[in-house]
Amino acid sequence: MIFSCCHRYHHPTYISAMNWKQLISNKRLGQENRHSERHDDRSEFKRDYDRLIFSAPFRRLQNKTQVFPLPGSVFVHNRLTHSLEVASVGMSLGNDVAHRVLQRDPTLANTLFPQIGTIVSTACLAHDLGNPPFGHSGEKAIQTFFTEGTGNRLKEMVDTPFWNDITHFEGNANAFRLLAHRFKGRRDGGFVMTYSTLASIVKYPHVSSAAGKKGKFGFFTSEIPIYQRIADELGITRLSDDGEPLRYVRHPLVYLVEAADDICYEIMDIEDAHKLKILSFEETEHMLLSFFDPESQQKIRQRIIDEGIDDDNEKVVYMRACTIGKLENSCVEAFMKHEEEILNGTLEGSLISHIDAPQREAYRQCCSISVKRIYRSKPVLDVELSGYKIMATLMEAMTEAILYPNRYYSQQLIGRVSSQYDINSPDLETRLMAVIDYISGMTDVYALDIYQKINGISLPIV
Repeated sequence: MIFSCCHRYHHPTYISAMNWKQLISNKRLGQENRHSERHDDRSEFKRDYDRLIFSAPFRRLQNKTQVFPLPGSVFVHNRLTHSLEVASVGMSLGNDVAHRVLQRDPTLANTLFPQIGTIVSTACLAHDLGNPPFGHSGEKAIQTFFTEGTGNRLKEMVDTPFWNDITHFEGNANAFRLLAHRFKGRRDGGFVMTYSTLASIVKYPHVSSAAGKKGKFGFFTSEIPIYQRIADELGITRLSDDGEPLRYVRHPLVYLVEAADDICYEIMDIEDAHKLKILSFEETEHMLLSFFDPESQQKIRQRIIDEGIDDDNEKVVYMRACTIGKLENSCVEAFMKHEEEILNGTLEGSLISHIDAPQREAYRQCCSISVKRIYRSKPVLDVELSGYKIMATLMEAMTEAILYPNRYYSQQLIGRVSSQYDINSPDLETRLMAVIDYISGMTDVYALDIYQKINGISLPIV
């Protein structure tokens, strides 16, 4: 959304500007001192991209809700299709910015900088990996299990930083954990991504105690040393002094990842709402063409006529493509206009909030209508209500199991958990995090299946 951007920070008196040569590094987390033989010409950043595309967590996104219920007769976006579209827009943003910056500073041509399109696209693929089943409703269910549910009794049993993490549980922080944490049973302990790719997904580069009213943060306490290592290597500016909650400025490529997500999230939801007849064709046309001046609107309408496009859905597809192209170009312009502030770590807000006023107002209006007509529509609210109940039930059952692991029923539940999660650890915080890792990694369909089984609603069919 347009205003889901950086918080305002107190900046230290002296801030050194970040520089592109240091910010773009192909050093790999977990393989810093290892030389591996290469058998093809792929760049390290393309290897990151391929690892994500072929990974199980990425495949599972096909059964995770984006906004609307998973498809019946009408196919709408899920987390997988959304992530692929965001990656496509992210590639364009990265490539266009690289071209513009290289025109200004040709000395970057012989560095890794020209590859930022691949880095941004890869980070876009990963940006939703940490989202639990049922989207924001799933996030809320995990948070409120500890703040309002039976999980509240655990507050005195864990450290304050850990309590802050789980009561603010956040998909962005969970994505970084999924990519950087050394889970058991995986090669090298994790995805072994490059430093620049990892830094580019951290939208809120601070700890949970600095999350503020929106509750957004970038990394769990357990991953703080990893992010610090990456930030030090890439020269990402630290905002907090010793003794204060850890806060950094964003890696510059985060702005491009965020812009790609903002563009696709808003515009594609409008298309889906039209397909589901939540929005009429006239309303959809008005929203999509509001990004253009009257002359350009007429050209788009005429092109639709000239192409012989009669189907309303196909008309919306064409207008949507035009709108995404317009916003992509505008975000590139905004990035270039504010590049110095971005490298200084002083830019407030997202790139969308810095595009030209008419388009910015059109985006704001689309967001406002989407909140009223789409995100509060009956199909969306029904999924949120059901998802919340399912997630809360799973959290309660699994937490009870790890608190009393010797009980018969507890052993049955724990036996379902993958060996990569350290659910039998003697440390309570480790076991709790294993529960969250397990449940947040489920698909909507799998979460529903487990919910039905533990409640005796369904039996496995052989």
